[in-house]
Amino acid sequence: MSKLNFLNNKDQAGFESFDDCGIYRINDKQSIIQTLDFFTPIVDDPYKFGQIAASNSLSDIYAMGGKPLFALNIVAFPTEEISLDVLSLILKGGQDKCKEANINILGGHSIKDQTPKYGLAVTALIDNDKILKNNTPDNSDCIILTKPLGSGIITTAIKRGIAKSETSNEVIELMSSLNVDLSSTKIKINACTDVTGYGLLGHLNEMCHNTNLSASINLQQIPFIESAMNFAKKDVVPGGTKNNLKFYENNISFHKSIKKYEKLMLADAQTSGGLLISICDKEAPELLEFLNSNSNYTSKVIGKFVRKKGTNIIVNNE
Repeated sequence: MSKLNFLNNKDQAGFESFDDCGIYRINDKQSIIQTLDFFTPIVDDPYKFGQIAASNSLSDIYAMGGKPLFALNIVAFPTEEISLDVLSLILKGGQDKCKEANINILGGHSIKDQTPKYGLAVTALIDNDKILKNNTPDNSDCIILTKPLGSGIITTAIKRGIAKSETSNEVIELMSSLNVDLSSTKIKINACTDVTGYGLLGHLNEMCHNTNLSASINLQQIPFIESAMNFAKKDVVPGGTKNNLKFYENNISFHKSIKKYEKLMLADAQTSGGLLISICDKEAPELLEFLNSNSNYTSKVIGKFVRKKGTNIIVNNE
């Protein structure tokens, strides 16, 4: 969730709508979009950590419809306490993921720190008329989610040593998978963001920011990682997820049948989550076909944008 944006120039944008990247218009036809994202290890395997961190950084670019050009590493590492072989594996994970995205890492910067951290600054180019913003949905648009939810809950279970190896591998594969590059499609998308630390509910709330629309979603249509529900029922839930629900709850109308653990699942803080897309219902089938032919995950329609009905988000259960 990059927030390195500017407000003091009409050709720059970002903070005012909580968009995923900073935008800098370079001429009448094109803009540069820029993101920076990094975090501490969320898995023990350093190579996989590097892949996840790189995928997460690239996701902001894809969420705005951009074509990545290149990346720079950002690293913090305790060189005197942990072998540099570990750092090499982290960097190789990031490099290999960037190769998959067909971009090069042109350098970067590192500092000594007691807690390892890794991520990327990514630069992309985009046509001005193709920039995807996060708060420009239209009434009656379908809401599409491209990856299942639950990575925050599952990684918490991994940290507590109660997740099976198959479950661990499943969530690591999901987090390290690149989101679909939307720059190659001519299908008109009205709004887009990616689901990361604020959870599905937080990012839907952003999509409704400064609009006259509410996001009406159906719990039964939302995909989750297998086992996420079982862990949520046992309160194996990260603190960030609980904070998300507490922060956004006043903006949400939940169906009376929805239980607390289900609310937490919807608020789960994701790492390298899927894209959240708003598109005209007539265009949705074509986009779903495009997404599903370019991803290992099945994209789902989870609801619609409707005229504002008191709260920004309405969660149904039928």
